[in-house]
Amino acid sequence: MDQLAGETVTQLHALRLRLLVQQESNRIIHEQIEELDLSVVQARSLCWLALLAEAHEEQASDAERRGNTEQAMGWFADAMRLRDAIQLVSSIEIPLPEEIFLPGHSEHKHFGEDMPHLK
Repeated sequence: MDQLAGETVTQLHALRLRLLVQQESNRIIHEQIEELDLSVVQARSLCWLALLAEAHEEQASDAERRGNTEQAMGWFADAMRLRDAIQLVSSIEIPLPEEIFLPGHSEHKHFGEDMPHLK
């Protein structure tokens, strides 16, 4: 009976998550693409992933204190997967906008010549 209840909760969670992802996808699609800054999306994603990883680590610690080793290992494994996702998202190189305004250098033919530390 407990297993059936657990499966139902898992299914409800999966459906809710799918709905939320669909809503967020629709919201993003309806925004102006020009307004979408991928570096901001990356930064926000990293913040949320870090919060999720911390929450999972706390759950793992709580389960360990209660003596539920199996549950603690599950939470810890999820936290490690989230940390892997953080590394993956961090490694994505977002291209810089084509035109970056640099005062005094926007039309400089030999950009960087006056900055020897860049050579």
